Amino acid sequence: MSKPALLSLHQALKKSFQSLEENQKVWNSILDECKPVLDSLGNLADQLIALSNVKIEQGPLNQFPELHERLRFKLLLAMDTVLGKLGEKMCSLQTVRDSVGNQVTAVFQVYEQHADALDLTACLQRSAVAPSIADMLEWLQDAERYYRQQYIRRKTLLQELKPNDLSDLQSAPKRWEALATPNGEDRISDALFRVSLFLDAQ
Repeated sequence: MSKPALLSLHQALKKSFQSLEENQKVWNSILDECKPVLDSLGNLADQLIALSNVKIEQGPLNQFPELHERLRFKLLLAMDTVLGKLGEKMCSLQTVRDSVGNQVTAVFQVYEQHADALDLTACLQRSAVAPSIADMLEWLQDAERYYRQQYIRRKTLLQELKPNDLSDLQSAPKRWEALATPNGEDRISDALFRVSLFLDAQ
């Protein structure tokens, strides 16, 4: 076993897990920001449905010409704004996904560069401070897969939304929440906890 190779790989692993910890916070923060925006989308859909069921011309507001069309136009304009904000949030989620993916790729490149100098025993060995290299590589792969799948599912949901399908828009907040996979997020938190001593070690 080559000590320089092991040191190089450990440094790459530390860098990746530190990046993963930062990215997890950013990802969760973005998802928190998405919730009120999606709630606004659902509320606008509710208002459009209510508007379509109201006969303005038969009520006291019939003296205002084209009120129905004007209200509908304003609601649709607001909906476009909300969908635009969600598009911006998806760009931010994509940045996190790409960052995690790039870090994991970088670690595996370092591992491949030094694979000949690292025997199987070295890769499977655990200590009181550090999990095994094999475990840490697996945890990073799991994290990369989690963010990639979550991004694709959320992007697909938003792409399928159509302004003229109000029931679809109405249910978007609940369907967005249903995409959460707490087990996946918990596994990342667990992995970060397991490497905490390793990250603090010099």
